Amino acid sequence: MKPLPLPIKPAIPLYEPFGDERAVFESAWRNRLPLLIKGPTGCGKTRFVAHMAARLDLPLHTLACHDDLSAADLVGRHLLQGGATVWCDGPLTRAVREGGICYLDEVVEARKDTTVVLHPLADDRRVLPIERTGEVLHAPPSFMLVVSYNPGYQNLLKTLKPSTRQRFIALRFDFPTPERERAIVIGETGCDAATVARLVQLAGAFRALKEHDLDEVPSTRLLVYAAQLIEGGMDNITACRVALVEALTDDEATAAALMDVVNASFG
Repeated sequence: MKPLPLPIKPAIPLYEPFGDERAVFESAWRNRLPLLIKGPTGCGKTRFVAHMAARLDLPLHTLACHDDLSAADLVGRHLLQGGATVWCDGPLTRAVREGGICYLDEVVEARKDTTVVLHPLADDRRVLPIERTGEVLHAPPSFMLVVSYNPGYQNLLKTLKPSTRQRFIALRFDFPTPERERAIVIGETGCDAATVARLVQLAGAFRALKEHDLDEVPSTRLLVYAAQLIEGGMDNITACRVALVEALTDDEATAAALMDVVNASFG
């Protein structure tokens, strides 16, 4: 009987570093410290966490936070299965049991009473009490808690409590430099360098409108989408319209003004 083939280890997700963020992440993991990553939408926070989880060969459990997120969504709940009541771990509990990384994206979107659940895991106790089962889980050395948020969305109603925030060390992300952004988009899509250079230049022009006509500016993620469409055969103008302009605004006048910039760049 032939032996079963070994599972193929997934490749490390592409990530273009901009500083010492990888060393900081690894040091935080080795020292059992939780990490907060702050930066604008689409600047690479989630990709960075996936990249580091693969580098460290750790399981990754990701949860996108929202207004209705409850403690049970994090920790777990009893569910009916086949006529019986069965306990089902949430992503936070699974990460603790497995000794992996739990990544909470846009953590400020969660209710403050929910994020309090993180406190005993994010200090020197490193424990997760599960009231419903009576368990107190002790996080193994390989467990790491990572959270992120976009400071641009913050207001008086959506901030991290100081008692939560000061349990984390923090990294600040921003949009890449033009050189790094070109490398990222080319690496992700295979699109030709000249087209990518125009896309990055266009993004720079749109980002200069921040605080004027746009509430949000184009992310590197949107540039990748546009380049993918172009590489797949879509014309440049249409790709920029659907991946950038219409994704950024619902206002017809603003969209028309942005399209003027697109036409000037690619016309």
